[in-house]
Amino acid sequence: MTDTIDRLAGLEQGGPTFTTRHEREKVALATQACEDLLLGNQLDSALTQAERLVLAAEQARVSGVNVLEAEYRARAEALGQAITPELRAILDQPGAQTGKARMDAMLHFVRTLALNPAQSDQAALLAIPAAGLSLNDTVLLAQLIGFVAYQARLLAGVKAMGELGGATEAPAAQPADAAPFVHPANLPPPGEPLRRNGFTSETLDWKAWLQVLDPDTATPEQQHVLEVSHPKAKSMDFYLLLARQPQVLLERSQAFNAIMYAPGGLSRAEREVAATAVSRSNGCVYCASVHAQRFEQLAKRNDVMAQLFDEPDTAGTNARERAIIQASLALTRTPGNFGKHNLQPLRDAGLSDLEILDMLHSAALFGWANRLMLNLGVELYSTP
Repeated sequence: MTDTIDRLAGLEQGGPTFTTRHEREKVALATQACEDLLLGNQLDSALTQAERLVLAAEQARVSGVNVLEAEYRARAEALGQAITPELRAILDQPGAQTGKARMDAMLHFVRTLALNPAQSDQAALLAIPAAGLSLNDTVLLAQLIGFVAYQARLLAGVKAMGELGGATEAPAAQPADAAPFVHPANLPPPGEPLRRNGFTSETLDWKAWLQVLDPDTATPEQQHVLEVSHPKAKSMDFYLLLARQPQVLLERSQAFNAIMYAPGGLSRAEREVAATAVSRSNGCVYCASVHAQRFEQLAKRNDVMAQLFDEPDTAGTNARERAIIQASLALTRTPGNFGKHNLQPLRDAGLSDLEILDMLHSAALFGWANRLMLNLGVELYSTP
């Protein structure tokens, strides 16, 4: 059964890229479930389905992913009279303002976050509830923007896989290192904080800019989602804020877990390389710290993390890492220009089609994660 990504990427059921993609069926199902929830008509929200579709189309337009823009534009147009004059102005005049404070605050948020999430700030976020959107719907908008960032990049990556074509034979085995790994003398040993260029591998905290839920007075649905999301969710601002939209948080968690922890395919450590590369490019200090630390725990080294913190464009200790990092950066920065030429180095470095898909999933996912962390709150250092 095909879904939105299959259809827009031009994948045919039974074709090599379709088959590879559905080896990660849990990711495909979670991705479609997130789309159906965020852009369907089942949510009880003052942020209407028509508004959500128009904002999604605008984000896809700014991101340069034209096929996704066209999809959401067509869905919005199909709603007929639900398209108000201010929504019509957005559809008909790219880049336009509407003169309505509520919509213009949301448009500024969407357009800023589409490609440069670190350029948004607390003032841009607080302008949204100040213009009349509830706190719950402000969280919904942030989740929508994060999801569309993920979906646009996943679509671009999967479409490029289809254009590259399935591998006709297993990738060549990579030669073993001629000498055992020697930790660089200028770096702290793995497990000790790596601090370079404003980034770190130490454990950080995070503080929300909006009022979070009180776990003691949360609804039963919110309580359940907090309990299944993270062992410490009831004491973490991130989850206590996102639980304002419990269904969305639950579906996002399904997608996250299916992408980062699925067995086989790309190694867990290399998924962390892609996650950290995207976080470094987007300027998300919090996400970079978490995933640099996880890489160190898995790989027992931090050399590539130091390289990423210093200069991501030249980072990578071997051909596989360099190919993963370069593809992750290209997908993050210019999804509209992403193509098979960005994937060929991965294949040349010996990655299988499933490993390439896992890399695309990890990189696209952190387009979502970074936008939540950067634009709903701020990282806090626990040590001087």
